[in-house]
Amino acid sequence: MTFTPKDFLVWGELPVSDLDAAVTFYSKVTGADLSIDSSGPNPIAMFKPADEATGVSLHLYPGKPAGDGRGPTLHLTAEGELADVMERVTDAGGKVVSETIEIPPGRFFYATDPDGNSLGFFKYNS
Repeated sequence: MTFTPKDFLVWGELPVSDLDAAVTFYSKVTGADLSIDSSGPNPIAMFKPADEATGVSLHLYPGKPAGDGRGPTLHLTAEGELADVMERVTDAGGKVVSETIEIPPGRFFYATDPDGNSLGFFKYNS
């Protein structure tokens, strides 16, 4: 038996030490329109996919980040070219930790957010 869903990742949760500061960082870096939603049991900031019925999503929540890049690495997309994204990561208080890496479907770089969460920012080849 082989299970092959559309996506194996259903959603991601990224712990942050300061939700307001994380919304500012991720909004600036990705270009996403993030705001805090307090309607559930815990406040979150949701990255909404273009197709909410079938898309993979990510949300930020108040928690304990692994720090120093020790947790899982989430690869995100962001508005603009990767060089611009690298600059925004640094300007917003994160750290770029690699050069651009080329792979067959595109290119990406590694970074950490202000809490030390491990990130990659990816662009598909055109």
